[in-house]
Amino acid sequence: MNSIVGALRFFFTHTLDRPDLARKLVRTRQVRKIPVVLTMAEVKRLLDATRTLKHQAALSVAYGAGLRVAEVSALKVTDIDSKRMLLRIERGKGGRYRNAMLPEGLLLLLRDWWRAGRQQGILVPDGWLFPGQSAAVPISTRQLYRVVVEAAEAADIDKRVGPHTLRHSFATHLLEDGVDIRVIQALLGHAKLNTTAFYTQVATKTVRSIVSPLDRLALASPSEEAPDG
Repeated sequence: MNSIVGALRFFFTHTLDRPDLARKLVRTRQVRKIPVVLTMAEVKRLLDATRTLKHQAALSVAYGAGLRVAEVSALKVTDIDSKRMLLRIERGKGGRYRNAMLPEGLLLLLRDWWRAGRQQGILVPDGWLFPGQSAAVPISTRQLYRVVVEAAEAADIDKRVGPHTLRHSFATHLLEDGVDIRVIQALLGHAKLNTTAFYTQVATKTVRSIVSPLDRLALASPSEEAPDG
């Protein structure tokens, strides 16, 4: 709806030179839903339930580096920087470039996939990291979505999950482990900090670690009184 409003405002303001007609076009406020997040145990079950090494490697990239599904699909073999332990994201949201983390365990898995893909004849040095039906095209985001859904069903995970669920889980687990939120913002490629701060609403481990004032009240001695003001 907001995209239609934006198009109409541009049409009236710039094409027709009638900004007065665009004043009554108001964008609707979108209510952001709390994302579904998997526990670490559920993530492991999901990854273990994938049918092929390619699918396991692709979903491991989504979770281990916190990538969007389109970013996973667009990765090329040359985007892996094993010397600096980074993944180069050259086709991020909004056309922005960034570096994503490359955990050691993920690098080992990608090397296993490289050897298997070379034997199958579908991986080439300058080609797609996760080819689709042929080596000439990358795996589609729709296919990755199906892979996640099928793996979740095989792992008996009753939550509604998709590829982005792994990205949400990545950010939430880092936040719960005490990683600075600005570091998480850079890893996710968020333009605004408040987008990353939304994960504080689902970081249950962080919430459980906070001591409630009620618990402090129970531990306080009878002689203690709260200061005025």
